[in-house]
Amino acid sequence: MGAQSLKEGLVQLYTGDGKGKTTAALGLALRAAGHGFKVCFIQFMKGKIDYGELKAASMLSPYLEIHQKGRETFVSKENPDPEDVRLARDGLQFAKEAVHSGRYDIVVLDEINVAVDYNLFPKEEVLELIRSKPRHVELILTGRYAPQELIDAADLVTEMQLVKYWDYIKLGPRVGIEK
Repeated sequence: MGAQSLKEGLVQLYTGDGKGKTTAALGLALRAAGHGFKVCFIQFMKGKIDYGELKAASMLSPYLEIHQKGRETFVSKENPDPEDVRLARDGLQFAKEAVHSGRYDIVVLDEINVAVDYNLFPKEEVLELIRSKPRHVELILTGRYAPQELIDAADLVTEMQLVKYWDYIKLGPRVGIEK
């Protein structure tokens, strides 16, 4: 745990079709690291992609760790590759260990809502993790398609709403902005 600890850790959930769910969680992680809290940021369904946050986290070590639990390819919702299922399940096990390890004040489960929606693991396991988390641990869940049960279990829910969409296909992900 960090130099200080939270007396009461809450469960926050960021969902919706708008941009900014991961970015909001990273902002919270940055703020927490600045106060000496230890943050474990677990990225489901993401891996081997040169995201800027990975470089930034290395500069904020030991206060911020990011662990990618996925491949660099998109996951098929209709027919997920067994490797994607294995990586997601490994990520969930890693998350359970991180939450209960006593090493972290904040644990971020980035894109976990999507992993649940894609049936990479059952939402009941995420609900059990929420119910069993230690009192002092803040737990952040991000991703589109949050099931109502996770929304109900959270203490704070923010829905990112898409208002205007630029031509993402033409521009692609921009370094330092989307990745």
